[in-house]
Amino acid sequence: MTIEPYLIWALFVGGATFSFVRVVQKARRHERLTAGWPRVQAIVTGSVAGWSNGAGGTSNRRRYFPTYQFADSYGTLFAGESEVSSAGQPVPGTFVEVTYNPLNPNQSFQVSSQNRIAIGCLIPFFAVFAVVSFVFITLFGRG
Repeated sequence: MTIEPYLIWALFVGGATFSFVRVVQKARRHERLTAGWPRVQAIVTGSVAGWSNGAGGTSNRRRYFPTYQFADSYGTLFAGESEVSSAGQPVPGTFVEVTYNPLNPNQSFQVSSQNRIAIGCLIPFFAVFAVVSFVFITLFGRG
C-alpha cells in the first residue's frame, strides 16, 4: 500500500477546509460590520453586466449586478451597485433591500442570503465527498 494517495487526499481536504474557514470568517466579519446599519428599500435603476468565472470547468455565463438608489434617514439620495449577481437582468423600478453605513451612506450593500445558502450547501457536500474519496482510496488505492 502506498501513502501518496493519502497525502494528496489530505492536502486536498486541508486546502478545501482552509478555504471554507476563510469564506465563513469573511461572511461573519461582513455580518458584524453591517449588523447595526439601517436597512432600507432601494429602487433598481439599472444593472451592470459581467461574467461568471466559469469555475469547475463550466463555461462563462452572463451575470447582472443591479444598480440602485436609496434615501438615507435625512432624505438624501445615494446610489450603489450590488455585489449580488443574478442570471436575469434586473427590472428597473423594482426594489431591493440594502443596508448602508450611517456614517458614510456611500457604503452600502444589498441584503442577501445567497452566501449563507451556498456555504450551507457546500460544506455538507464536501464532507460527503471527502469521506467517499477516502473510502475509494482505501478500497481501490492498493498498488
